Amino acid sequence: MNFAGTHVFITGASGGVGLVAATAFLRAGAKVTLHCNSNTSAALAVASEFNNNNNKPIAFVVSANVTSESDVSRCVSESVSALGPISTLVVCHGIWPTDDIQVKDLSLARWKNTLAVNLDGTFLFAREYLRQLDAAVKANIQLTNVAIVMIGSTAGKFGEAFHADYSASKSAMMYGLTLSLKNEIVKVHPKGRVNTVSPGWIRTPMAEKAMNDPSLLYQALASSPLKKVSEPHDIAQAILFLSSSDMSGNITGISLDVNAGMEGRLLNKPTDFATTKPSKL
Repeated sequence: MNFAGTHVFITGASGGVGLVAATAFLRAGAKVTLHCNSNTSAALAVASEFNNNNNKPIAFVVSANVTSESDVSRCVSESVSALGPISTLVVCHGIWPTDDIQVKDLSLARWKNTLAVNLDGTFLFAREYLRQLDAAVKANIQLTNVAIVMIGSTAGKFGEAFHADYSASKSAMMYGLTLSLKNEIVKVHPKGRVNTVSPGWIRTPMAEKAMNDPSLLYQALASSPLKKVSEPHDIAQAILFLSSSDMSGNITGISLDVNAGMEGRLLNKPTDFATTKPSKL
């Protein structure tokens, strides 16, 4: 996959999938803006490595609160000034509150915060991306690999008990937002595409608690034929595939599962049936 000359903007590139994807894009010849919320150390190290090995800067690091309109607008503007118009937007940022809480006990504050980061932040970046894309098209600037790729989740497909806030934010992104934007982006650029990569468990710090709980890990992998937890590299490769016009130029509006073939989540354990008989139809 050749991304020479393509400017890719990646949100949530301070670590995990975002940082691995940024490195993969840079190796494929892209110019990359790495967005971080606050901790920029890893992103700056990657940017320094690639910039030192090139005649001119190809990596740029910005920080912004994803829920702030002014922050998002500023960092996209800075990115365009540094590396030129953005061809590809990759939305990798997100939060997964670790506490297991039923909806009946869920605070409005947690609900609002999860949706603000995961969904509002995605909307704000998509809006700024489309605005600068519109300006580039009107200025007759030729762009390749025009695409938005967002990171969904199996939680958005199957639901996730005790994490309804996270599940709802990902469902809205994977379906309502993706399917709407894929019909709008072509009004700005005729070859623009919008897709989502939807992983299962990924071996990242955000999933550390679940990865260390054998019972949770079993429930997550029991319906996956490959019985594999994804590595960040697995997700990054799917992102590059959906970003590439050469590889996926006629694919838009999909949610691509990268989850070892997961068919759902196990809701009950064998011990749950020890004292309760299944009801008859």
